[in-house]
Amino acid sequence: MYNKILVTLDTTPTDRAIIDHIKALAMIMHSQVVLLHVADGWAARMYGADAVSPEVTEDRAYLGKIQAEFKADGIPAEAALAYGDPAKEIIKWIRDKGCDLVAMSTHGHRFVGDLFLGTTAPKVQHSVSVPVLLLRAK
Repeated sequence: MYNKILVTLDTTPTDRAIIDHIKALAMIMHSQVVLLHVADGWAARMYGADAVSPEVTEDRAYLGKIQAEFKADGIPAEAALAYGDPAKEIIKWIRDKGCDLVAMSTHGHRFVGDLFLGTTAPKVQHSVSVPVLLLRAK
């Protein structure tokens, strides 16, 4: 059913909820997992894949660590780093590369928090035609 699961990560502790959830699901479904993080700092937005900054270096290391964690559990996983606006880049990735499920953790903000802290998950959810699993982090 879910051959390829896209897991979006924001490199914060909220990622743990979706990582653990998807590990269990991927094992049951024998799914391949793609871990995607969108670097959205100044250098990433200005220079894209050519960006050289501590943020991009840390993002790559984080993705590598999480990818190794999935592989250690016997789950095929690849890591991808995109650059720019998170919602736009996640939507673009889904449209260009495809997947059977998008898995995202949310921060559980309400209206005022969303105005200031972003609305990546709802933008993605309403812009793609594949199922989106939203898991509220504690």
